[in-house]
Amino acid sequence: MRTSLDIQQGQLQMPISRRDHTIGSPDAPVILVEFGDYQCPYCGAAHPVVTALLDERASALFFAFRHFPLTNVHENAQFAAESAEAAGAQGHYWEMHNWLFEHQRQLQPSAVMAAAAAIGLDIDRFAQDLAAHAFLPKVQEDFMTGLRSGVNGTPTFFINGARYEGPATLEALTEAVDEFR
Repeated sequence: MRTSLDIQQGQLQMPISRRDHTIGSPDAPVILVEFGDYQCPYCGAAHPVVTALLDERASALFFAFRHFPLTNVHENAQFAAESAEAAGAQGHYWEMHNWLFEHQRQLQPSAVMAAAAAIGLDIDRFAQDLAAHAFLPKVQEDFMTGLRSGVNGTPTFFINGARYEGPATLEALTEAVDEFR
């Protein structure tokens, strides 16, 4: 009997859907999903790699980012993930996503609130959503999907549903993506 915690090593357990924030065409031949943590230094290092990959393979790639906050080691990871979702509710997910990765050492609430204002968010709504943890269920669902898919660290990538086991370098990810084109 399967439970909600059954782990399927190497296979993405929830395909990309309307619940995800995505870049690219759903008709692209390659679907890349990243499970990440905004406070993780390895995810921070992978962020410009993913950005470059998306630029270089724009027509061939459909990308989704899913939250996998490692709260036991990153005290602001959960807050950052909820902040990205709260920005997304106002149509600015990717701007906040990029800001969070580019300012990993500034994930305290005051800095994130200032960033939200600079991005052009309705600050009152943003603050209310964060105080109410309005997007905590979405973040938790991403995390649980990651666990069921065998994610145990960040960043973890899946290419067309299969777990990618190589390094998070531009050369290696480009080669892996090109194998599916």
